[in-house]
Order: sequence, then C-alpha cells, then structure tokens
Amino acid sequence: MQPLRSPYNPIHIPLGLVLWSIWFVAIYGGLSVGCALLPPAPEQGQWTWLNGSLMVLSVLTVVALLGLARLFQRAAGNEQAAQSERFVARLAAGVNLIGAIATVFVALPILSLPPCL
Repeated sequence: MQPLRSPYNPIHIPLGLVLWSIWFVAIYGGLSVGCALLPPAPEQGQWTWLNGSLMVLSVLTVVALLGLARLFQRAAGNEQAAQSERFVARLAAGVNLIGAIATVFVALPILSLPPCL
C-alpha cells in the first residue's frame, strides 16, 4: 500500500469529485444563507457581493482541481513507477480535470443571473 501523500495511492482517484461535491454544497448553501440573511437588492443584477463571493470560491476550487490534475499527470509520466501506479495517477488526474470542468459549468450562471430571485 502506498503512503497517503503518494500520488500513486488509490485514495486519490475519487478526490476530484469529492472536492467538487464539497464545493457544490458550499456554493448553494452559501447562496441560501446569503439570500436569507442579507439579500442583495434585485436592481444590482448579477453584480452583487454574494455573486462575487461565490465566484471567488469557484475560481479557487477550479485552480485547486487543475493543480491536482497537473500533479497527478506529472506523476503518471514517471517512467520509474510501476504500470499500475501510473494508471492510478492518470485516472486521478482525469477525475480532477472532470471536477474542474464541472465546477466551471456549474459556476457559469453566477456571471449572468441575480442571486436571490
């Protein structure tokens, strides 16, 4: 068994989607709490403090997922690692990339819709 910090540990395979799901719950939970406690004026449209906060969280999540995808992709290119280890790293890189893409597509409405309608 690989150490937990190793990029070849199979625990890293679902990591991208786990991070995406945590972001998803945080973004919609934050939107609901923000709209309940301090809703922005509807006249502001989509350019509100709430949408700005959600966008910052989304950008940070995308950067983290892309960084992890790059880390695992580089580990998959290591010729000294076993074939099964490289497979795990390549799969983890793909899952993190899918998580980053999903984050972008779910976050796109933040740029065009008012938060509390």
